[in-house]
Amino acid sequence: MNTQEAAKHFGSKVKLAKALGIRPSAITGWGDTPPLVRQYQIQVLSKNKLKATQPETASVA
Repeated sequence: MNTQEAAKHFGSKVKLAKALGIRPSAITGWGDTPPLVRQYQIQVLSKNKLKATQPETASVA
């Protein structure tokens, strides 16, 4: 998931922050993608309507 779709689901970044029990400024610090731990929280709070995504990992040849 990305920050924009999470905020849209909850109605705004302020409402998303309230649901997570954090300050809206913390969400601004996420950039485009919430930290994985927050993604899992959002997944639970959204009743699986939003899904956590694993970060891309570099493959070693």
